[in-house]
Amino acid sequence: MSDKYQAFTTSPLGRILVKNLGLPDPAPLERYREGDPLVSGTVLVGGTGRLAESLPGLLDELGVSNTSVADDDTRFKGLVFDATGLKDTTTLVALRDFFTPVLRRLEPSARVVVLGTPPELTRGSERVAQRALEGFTRSLGKEIGRGSTVQLVYVAEGQEAAVTSTLGFLLSPKSAYVSGQVIRIGAHGDATTTSVEDWTKPLAGKVALVTGASRGIGEAIARVLHRDGATVVGVDVPQAASELQRLMKELDGDWLTLDITGKDAPQRIAHHLQTKHGGVDVVVHNAGITRDRKLANMAPNDKGDRWTSVLAVNVTAPELITRELLEQGVINAGGSIVGVASIAGIAGNVGQTNYAASKAAVIGLVDSLADELTDGITINAVAPGFIITQMTAAVPFATREVGQRLNAMAQGGLPVDVAETIAWYANPASSGVNGNVVRVCGQMMLGA
Repeated sequence: MSDKYQAFTTSPLGRILVKNLGLPDPAPLERYREGDPLVSGTVLVGGTGRLAESLPGLLDELGVSNTSVADDDTRFKGLVFDATGLKDTTTLVALRDFFTPVLRRLEPSARVVVLGTPPELTRGSERVAQRALEGFTRSLGKEIGRGSTVQLVYVAEGQEAAVTSTLGFLLSPKSAYVSGQVIRIGAHGDATTTSVEDWTKPLAGKVALVTGASRGIGEAIARVLHRDGATVVGVDVPQAASELQRLMKELDGDWLTLDITGKDAPQRIAHHLQTKHGGVDVVVHNAGITRDRKLANMAPNDKGDRWTSVLAVNVTAPELITRELLEQGVINAGGSIVGVASIAGIAGNVGQTNYAASKAAVIGLVDSLADELTDGITINAVAPGFIITQMTAAVPFATREVGQRLNAMAQGGLPVDVAETIAWYANPASSGVNGNVVRVCGQMMLGA
């Protein structure tokens, strides 16, 4: 689905109105295409913390051109600042000293990453300084413009080598609609750093389960995981069987049609994965429904039981399936579980008490399991904002426009933006990324 307003702003008349009336001016976002380099330009590295010495080597491993010298002529596609050395608030001036001289020399769709130490793992003045990084990065994300993004990555001591996949994601066009996010590496126990032989096919030889895979965001997830080398097992309801089978045949994948809320669904999925694939490496709980209505009008006996059905599909089924796969040992060591939450589960939304409760519960599932999982298995969630799909195309025009414009990028995201974030979680080299909830929302201006 196209963004007609964004197309209008690029027309001669649109440019005049945007300039004179101060209208939202969404910049075209660069998105990754298979075969492209991760970063099409130079990344400037700065800071004097515990990651500074290793950063050039990590970027070299990713094939990313980098330098620590900001000469007067060079324009930059990315900035990486190691702030782990900031021990009290007087040292925060280093942020201004590094960024101010080079911000006007950033290319469009540039990437900014600040690396810090999780405040909860520090004490005293250092904790104060490290917490300040969140306000700095979120504010810069709303200033930077031109399709650029800003992220904060807290890296626990001893997890310095586990940051490579996260840098690759955040510095590349794969993170086009992710900005203002705080990511923690190594915050939930020690992770074993996993190497990847081919960064273009990090999921080669892996099996990935995707529920709700036949269309929309689920289809995009299946395509991106396949692109990254995985064998995809798509799951959807029997009514979507033809679409599901068509897609899985195109991707050389496998499929299973069932209602995930069925009493025997967890056992059937576990049996299918174990007998046909010998287990699973990536589990993506994408299937979800909405049944919107204000709570005062949501009677217990209303048609379709809006409350029970939404909770059953969006969180109860994913929880039961996850626990069944774990109990039977179907998820392979080093595997990844990903839940699809929503901004509604963080900020709330009128008429969506049922949906918001279910999506907040998905985040609760991540919180519940992050410290319990063994064998290097991780669990994380994505929280999409306004993503342009056939479903959102049916939203009333005024509501749709507000949803698309009230973020730092002044536009809606695409299904592939959610899929790329999930693929980063699923990357075996993301073993230190556990217990995170990353919003794929263009950095919403209100509520979250």
